[in-house]
Amino acid sequence: MSSDSKYYELSKRIPSRKSIPPFESLRAFDAVARLGGIRKAAHALLRNHAVVSRHLKAVEEWTGCALVDRTPGGVVLTEEGRIYHLQITQALDLISEATIALMKRCSDDSLQVWCMSGFAVHWMARHLRAFENANPGVHLELRSTGEEPDFTRHEADVNIRIYRANEKSSNLPPGMKSQRIARPHIIPVASPEFLADCGDIRVPEDLLKHQLLREDSFGNWQYWFQENNVEDVDELDGVKLWDGHMTLAAARHGRGIALTNNLIAVNDIASGRLVEIGADNDLFKPVSLGSYHFIARADRWDVPSISRFRNWVISTLQSEFKG
Repeated sequence: MSSDSKYYELSKRIPSRKSIPPFESLRAFDAVARLGGIRKAAHALLRNHAVVSRHLKAVEEWTGCALVDRTPGGVVLTEEGRIYHLQITQALDLISEATIALMKRCSDDSLQVWCMSGFAVHWMARHLRAFENANPGVHLELRSTGEEPDFTRHEADVNIRIYRANEKSSNLPPGMKSQRIARPHIIPVASPEFLADCGDIRVPEDLLKHQLLREDSFGNWQYWFQENNVEDVDELDGVKLWDGHMTLAAARHGRGIALTNNLIAVNDIASGRLVEIGADNDLFKPVSLGSYHFIARADRWDVPSISRFRNWVISTLQSEFKG
C-alpha cells in the first residue's frame, strides 16, 4: 500500500472536526450537567453566567438537539442530554487521564514507584524522608503492590520487585531494563520475650519444638529447613497468617517464630523488637531468597529523577545491608 493510500485509510478513522463541538463548549455543558445549573457551572469554571449559557447553546446548535429544558427553577437535562453527557464524560475523563500521564512523563520532578508490599512498608516507608531531604525536587508516589505495572501505559516509572532463586530477571518485556540492588536471605526471628521462654535453641531442628508462624503467600519454612539439613519436614502445624506484615507483627507480640528476609526485618532487629535466631551460630545457614531488582524502561533509565532515585536506593541499601 502506498503512503498516500495509508494516509487516506487513516484519515477515514479520524473524526472530522466538524463533528466535534468546541472543547470549551463541551466543558461548559459538562459542568452544567454535573452541577445542575448554569450559575453553579459558571462559578466552577470562573466564567460569567452569559458565557456559560452561550457555550451551552452552542452545543445544542452544533448537535441540533435540545440537551436541557430551561425552567424557572433552572435547567434540567433532557433524555438526549443525559445520554450525551454520560458518553462525553467518559471521553473527557480519558482526555484528563492522558494529559496527566503526559505531564508526568514530561516532568522530571515526579516519580511513580511500585514496590512489593514488604519492601514498601518495611524499607521504603522508613527511608522516604531521607530521600526527600536529599532530593527536594523529586516527588515520589509510592504504591505497595505485588502486581506488575504496565509500563507501556505509563502506570509506573519504576518497579522494585524480588526475583526468587528460580526466577530470571532477564525475562523482561522488550524495552525494559533491570539492575540487581540487593540479595537478601531468609532468617527466623522472634521477640526476646518469646525466646526467653523457649530455652536453648542449639540447632535448626530445635525450631520444630516451638510455635512457627506460617505465611500464606510465603511458604518457605520447608525450604529453609531443607537448606539447613533438616529432613522429613512436611506439613507444619501452627498459626497460618495472610502475609509477612501479619507474621512479623505476631512475632513482635511474642506469638511465635516468623520467617522473613533480613532486609525487611533489619529495623526490628536493630531496635531489639526482634532477634535473629542463630545469627552467631554456624549451624544456622543463611538461605538465599533471591534478588531485589530495580526495573524501568530502557529509554528512561538515565532520566535524572530515575537515575537519582536508583543511586539513592542502592547506596542506602549498601549502607545497612550487605548483598
